[in-house]
Amino acid sequence: MSTENSETVPATAPAADAAPASAPQSESQLATEPTPAPATEPSLAPAAEPAPAAAPVAVAAAEAVTAAPAPAPAPATTVEEIQETKAMEPVAPEPSVVTEKVDAPVEEPQNALTRKFTEAEWKAVKELRSKLPEIFSKAYPDASPAPTSVTLWGVTLSTTPDAKASVVLAKFARARELNVAQAAEMLVATLRWRDEFKIDEVVKEEFDQDVFGRLGKVFGKDKEGRPVTYNLYGAVKDMKAVFGDVQRFIRWRVQFMEESIKLLDFETVDQMVQIHDYEGVSMTQRDANQKAAAKEATSIFQNHYPEFLSRKFFINVPTLLTWIFWLFKPLISANTLSKMSVVGSGAKTIGAELSQVIDPKELPKRYGGQAEGFD
Repeated sequence: MSTENSETVPATAPAADAAPASAPQSESQLATEPTPAPATEPSLAPAAEPAPAAAPVAVAAAEAVTAAPAPAPAPATTVEEIQETKAMEPVAPEPSVVTEKVDAPVEEPQNALTRKFTEAEWKAVKELRSKLPEIFSKAYPDASPAPTSVTLWGVTLSTTPDAKASVVLAKFARARELNVAQAAEMLVATLRWRDEFKIDEVVKEEFDQDVFGRLGKVFGKDKEGRPVTYNLYGAVKDMKAVFGDVQRFIRWRVQFMEESIKLLDFETVDQMVQIHDYEGVSMTQRDANQKAAAKEATSIFQNHYPEFLSRKFFINVPTLLTWIFWLFKPLISANTLSKMSVVGSGAKTIGAELSQVIDPKELPKRYGGQAEGFD
């Protein structure tokens, strides 16, 4: 690739053994300056032989003339001479002239969410994207050849820049505080888990609506357009029907999360608001299955669904759970803590808190809003 669009011609110095060129002379100079000695000017007629005694003097004079330094060139007096002089000088390129062809950086596709990325986040996203072939190879070691792209939450991940894909990759980067190596490990683990969990089958599984249909609801949006999901733990009194089969509960809970994510476009919205309603729940009567289900569900969402929560509200919380929350508060990161709120009971109290994030028209009346909501 050429690095310059023009060449410069350096001025050539006169040869050391060449006689210097005489500068042009004006008429006044010709009249006042003495005529050079015959020994230095060429003649067409044969020169008379000098007397033997004069030969050394003529040779010395000729050597002196040959060794004399070249006189400075006379100033250019014509347009042609000026142009010729400029042509002999190195010419610096004009500021507006491109002298080197540089491959333009790949322009990143943008959307409303990517425009909010910081410089550090963009750096992490680009580096994580470059590692995708290696990530896919580790996630699917039995695949030959390894896939060049993977669809995650309806978004295609590949080394080709894409705005939605950048939003998804940013979630993993942020979840690991922009540590790309750790974000890559998290993505590998997530892809492996989804494959082993058979996520495509889980989202199609049918569950008893009389039991699980009342446990989770999606209703309304917050003031930023994020969907609002409700987990109604006390809606079903028969806890054995819910937690008797822990793995069945986990599959339902994952399916509910996947259905909620389908409401995100990854262009203007990539998070949701969760409301956990503990009305009618007794924290002292939790059995081993309930504790195991809660522990496994928490692990799954922490490790494989990064940065999907904008806010989480715990409402109608039993006094014991409130004390537990405050006990563990010092162990919770500031970022996580800023997203969590523990609210007391009663529509007025709950509405005062939730209405800061959710417009009353989008909030069910049972929570102090104006919407009819759900039964």
